[in-house]
Formats: sequence, structure tokens, C-alpha cells
Amino acid sequence: MEGRKVVVSALQFACSDEVSANVDTAERLVRAAHKKGANIILIQELFEGYYFCQAQREDFFQRAKSYKGHPTILRMQKLAKELGVVIPVSFFEEANNAHYNSVAVIDADGTDLGLYRKSHIPDGPGYQEKFYFNPGDTGFKVFGTKFAKIGIAICWDQWFPEAARAMVLQGAEILFYPTAIGSEPQDEGLDSRDHWKRVMQGHAGANLVPLVASNRIGKEIIETEHGNSEITFYGNSFIAGPTGEIVTAANDKDEAIVIAEFDLDKIKSKRHSWGVFRDRRPDLYKLLLTLDGNSSSL
Repeated sequence: MEGRKVVVSALQFACSDEVSANVDTAERLVRAAHKKGANIILIQELFEGYYFCQAQREDFFQRAKSYKGHPTILRMQKLAKELGVVIPVSFFEEANNAHYNSVAVIDADGTDLGLYRKSHIPDGPGYQEKFYFNPGDTGFKVFGTKFAKIGIAICWDQWFPEAARAMVLQGAEILFYPTAIGSEPQDEGLDSRDHWKRVMQGHAGANLVPLVASNRIGKEIIETEHGNSEITFYGNSFIAGPTGEIVTAANDKDEAIVIAEFDLDKIKSKRHSWGVFRDRRPDLYKLLLTLDGNSSSL
């Protein structure tokens, strides 16, 4: 018996620092992915402009907009409805005096299903997000779209197995990670791309779900208080299958649409029969609620 089939896609492109041009590019690639049969299409993190977190600059807060009435979200709602596709939309959110790195999930009829706010906020050379973003307060969520129950987390979240497990425990059938990652300004010899992929492949394999990661490409130079900072984003957007295998992947230089089809009912049967959710021992995992692994603090 044929199961529920879903076609997922990740987009990959270089950003300029012009919002309208980047949103036009995103729409063009969404349309192209739809023509290839995609049902759920992931756009990369903060795609409206350069990855501005290379610098700590007050003027960059002007890039933030409120969730409700956000022009890019509204445009993607119209596009999703026209094409009948699901689109998670990454944006820099302003909520009164708080700011978040957020994703709105748009269903295939154009309905806004709600918001996820990035939970883990990095702070290091070139990736100084703590200057701009409050820690997310939504918790890890699952969105019931037309095609699948999906979990969305953002970039640095992808390094934490607890986030992936929390989403799958809530019923996520596919995990999605919009991303902005590349070179390290303080260490030209550090290349994290293979580590980055392997960690997420592990999430897919440990939870027996497909996983979709979208990353940008291109060199971006941002003026900082200490001179220019430069990151070359390494792309490598990919889709992993439920045993962690790479099904399809982009390279580190070219604009791309990666796409794959999955039978969700077949994967569900495999996930149930494998036993990892049957044999979990939540009663033994209380140390995960601590920072130092010391049970006396519980």
C-alpha cells in the first residue's frame, strides 16, 4: 500500500544587502522548487540581507520588524497560497523592546501557522548574535502542515541533540534547519562544514526522520568597530534520510535547489519498529536538566 509521500526542498543562494533583491531571489527559487514537485521549501536563515551579526552595531537593529504585518511574511503567504506549498520564513523580529531570530511557518493555503524563536544564541567572532537576539521563548514546536508535521529550529540550534529529540517527541516527521554558517574570521584554518553535516545526520539517524538544512553561499564583508569582518559562507545545503544518510547535497559555491521525496508512512513504521522511542528511559535523563551534570542541584 502506498504511503504518504512528501517532497522537500532546501534553497541555497548568495545574499546581497538589498532586501527586495533577496526576497525576489527567494521567490524565484521557491517557484523553481515547486516546478520540480516540492511541497515544503526551506529558505536559508535571515535571507533578507547580509548576515549582519559579524558586527555589534546599533544601526543594525533597524533591520528588525514586527511579526504581524511583516512584508516578507505577507509576500510569502501569497506565494505559498498560489503554489500550494509550505514555506518556513526566517526573519529578524522586533517585539516591543525584545528582538528574536525567528521563523514563521506558512502552510500551503497561505495560513500563518505560528512562530518559532531561536533558542540557542551563539556569541563568538563573526557570529555575535547575543548582541541582537534575546533567547527564544517559544520552546521547541511542531507545526501541522498540509503535507507533514514539521519541526523547525534555527542554525546554532542544530548543534543540540536535545532540540531535535524534543521536536520528534512532539510528533515531528521531518526536521528543518535554516542556517547561516561559513568560515571563522579568527581562524582561517577552521572549516566546520563536515562537522556541521555530521551532527545533523546524527539527529536524523537517532530520531529516524528526514532532515533538511539550508545554508547561504558567498563572501560577505561587514564593517565592524575593529575594521572589516569577512565570512565566506560554505553552502552545502543538504537533505538527510531517516538513517542519517545524505540523500542530496549542494556544493559550496553555486546557487542550488536540493530536493528529495520521502514516504512518511514507511518511515513511521521503521521508526516504531526500531525501538529507540519504545526503549527510552526519561526517568534516567534528569541530569539533562542541569548545566554541570550534578544531580544534587535538581
